[in-house]
Order: sequence, then structure tokens, then C-alpha cells
Amino acid sequence: MINRSEILQTIAMIDQQHLDIRTITMGISLLDCADTDITRSCTKVYDKICRLAGRLVRTGEDIEAEFGIPIVNKRVSVTPISLVAAGTGARSYVPYAQALDRAAHEIGINFLGGFSALVQKGMTDSDRVLIASIPEALAGTELVCSSVNVGSTRAGINMDAVAEMGRTVKRAAALTAAQGGMACAKLVVFANAVEDNPFMAGAFHGVGEPECEVHVGVSGPGVVQHALESVHGQPFDVVAETVKKTAFRITRMGQLVAQEASARLGVPFGIVDLSLAPTPAVGDSVAAVLEEMGLESVGAPGTTAALALLNDAVKKGGVMASSHVGGLSGAFIPVSEDAGMIAAAEAGRLTIEKLEAMTCVCSVGLDMIAVPGDTTAETISAIIADEAAIGMVNSKTTAVRVIPAVGRKEGETLTFGGLLGYGPVIKVNRNSPEVFINLGGHIPAPLQSLKN
Repeated sequence: MINRSEILQTIAMIDQQHLDIRTITMGISLLDCADTDITRSCTKVYDKICRLAGRLVRTGEDIEAEFGIPIVNKRVSVTPISLVAAGTGARSYVPYAQALDRAAHEIGINFLGGFSALVQKGMTDSDRVLIASIPEALAGTELVCSSVNVGSTRAGINMDAVAEMGRTVKRAAALTAAQGGMACAKLVVFANAVEDNPFMAGAFHGVGEPECEVHVGVSGPGVVQHALESVHGQPFDVVAETVKKTAFRITRMGQLVAQEASARLGVPFGIVDLSLAPTPAVGDSVAAVLEEMGLESVGAPGTTAALALLNDAVKKGGVMASSHVGGLSGAFIPVSEDAGMIAAAEAGRLTIEKLEAMTCVCSVGLDMIAVPGDTTAETISAIIADEAAIGMVNSKTTAVRVIPAVGRKEGETLTFGGLLGYGPVIKVNRNSPEVFINLGGHIPAPLQSLKN
């Protein structure tokens, strides 16, 4: 039985603690949109997205109105375009990005992900064309997001792809220098990318997924922080139990929204992603949760241990609340999207090396980090390689979303606005990895890849 106290708790979570559904994301297969003619293929892509996702925004708004639960973003993910476009023989896939962007605007969503390639073991001709198209595609569109998977626990790391992605990030930054490198904010380089991720910019609809499905990504760092305030100074056992109970309540709301969206749209319910996704708003910060555990500032010694506890407790609590858990499911640490991370980075208390250590124990990786504009492509590739190695060895998803701030130096500020926030340009080690990156080839998979 629902009691008055639980109702009041939920109202407070939404009204005062920034609890929201961060995204409803519809995954759509575009495999049947393949065609030898790129114009016909792009038309099929546009038509199918508009047909299947045409009611997505309205359905999300109806659920918001009926249940009083904020749903911040409505998004679409599609089959990696390198697969859809392979039969065209085209030397540029920018027309696909333009078709995706037109469809996204037509149906009124916030972002569309899937201008993607999976190259962890090698690159096809189509993969090469897609990667070469990324800078122009992202610079010339507003809502399209791109991702490239360069490594996995089973396959190792494709260092040729890693080297190419460093150059791609630099080209994307140069083309959107006047917009603060916005193209780079829409580009993620993965290891162990998942096929049912509802979060941008890394979402794509995997080939193992059904024709169409709906995913939900929940968020609630503010709720977790509030819960921990009630057990301030208590031992870690109590802290972990409190986070688990809170994550359960948050995820139940996500499950409700996912089931409603699935029923109303007439498509299968995919997954609920348990990730704690922060925003630049005060009181909606993963950093603040860590500091509530007793750290003077995020980035201090002990930060990685606190994050490990948080990530594990979120998963343990959330997995009991939903019949289908997937996506990334943990805690995000995007620098520019988290008020506490921004403050720590501005004060020099949070470095890229500490962030890298933190990525060993949480969801995803080095996220929304502005680096000096003169950072070399090889250095960016090496940062990607380091993160991919962490993901590969630890059998977890890791990723890099860095923004070379053209014309800006360490300590200056890069502003994106909205959910993407702003952040300081962070110091990067100036020792060159150029020879290392240019070796090329493949870093072999670790022995655990042979578990079978």
C-alpha cells in the first residue's frame, strides 16, 4: 500500500532534489534502409525515423503531465550508419547526417545518436568513410551525435583507429571553433560500447536489438546527496545501504515511465539505465555526493574509493527495482555538466590524471573535458588509448569526450550552455606520445578475453 509519507517523499525528490527522468530514448533499426543509392537510402532513413518516432515527444509530454515527473530529454538512437551506408559506395556520409538532423528536427527531439562505427578489431571501407565524415557531419548539423568504438575486452584496442580519432577530434574542434568546439561535445570514443545506451552523445541502436524499442535513463544525484545528509558521519556500511535504498526509489520511477512509454508507443520496453547523470544546477552534482561522504573536495585522496562505493551501491539498489537494467548504469563524471566538478577543476583540485583514476570505478570515462587548443592530435589519441586500456582490462565501458578549446589556454573557460554547461580548460601533460601513437597496429586483448 502506498502511504502518505512515500507520496510526500516522492514530491520532495522531484520538487526540491532535482529528481528527473533524464531521457526517454527510442532505438530504431535502420538495417532495412540500406540501398545502393545514397539518396534513396537517406530518404528511407528519414521516413522511418519520422514514422516510428513521430509520437515520441508528445507521449513523453503526456506522461510528464499525468504523473508530474519531469522528462528532460526525448531522444532517438539508430543503427550505426557505417553499417547502413556500406552498400552505397559513397565517399562521404554527410548526406546521412543531414537526413538524420532533418528527421530529428521534424519530430522535435533533443538529440539523435548513431552516426557511428564499430572498429574495435579493424576498419571496413565504410568505417573509414564514416570516420572521415565525422567533422563535417557534426559541424553541419545541430542534433546529430557520433560515436566510435575502438576497443573491447574481447578484441583488444585498434590503435590505427585510435590514432585516426585523435586527428578527427582536432578537425571537429577546428570546424566549430566559433561555437566552442561544439562538434567535439557531440562525439564520443568508446571501448566496450553498449548497444542499449540511452545517453548522448554515445547512444546507438545495436544490431542485437529489436526493430524498435524504448529506453529510459534516470537521474538523481541531488536525491542521493539529500539522503546522505541524513546519515552524515555514519560508517560506510550505513552510507552504502542508504544509497542502495535511494537508488531503488529512483529506479522504480524510471521503470514506471519506461512501461508507460512502451505501452503508449506500442514498442517493446528496452532497459532502464541507472546512471546518476548530473547537471550544472546547484544541488544536482555527483561531486557533491562524494563530498557529502566526508571529502573536503572532489579530487582529494579518497575520491576514487568514494566513487567506487557510490557506483556499486547505485547498481545494487537499482537492479532490484527494474526488470530490465542496461545501458551504462552507474555514476557519470562529466566535468562541464557538474557544478561540483566545475568548481574543483577551476580551483586546480581536480586533474585529468585524477579523473582517469576515477574512471576505473564508474560509468564511462573522461567526459566533457576542455583541453588547451594547442593539444596535439597524438596527445588526444594517447588519452583515448589510456581510457580504452582501462575499459579493456576491467571489462567495462570507458569513453573519451574531450574538447580542444581552439585559441584558449589552461585556466580559461569554455561555455556550451544548457545541459552541457561550462568548464575550465584543464592542464594536459606536455610530454609527447607521438612515436607511441604512430606505431599503429593492435594492442592485444587481455587473457581474460579467452573466458568462454
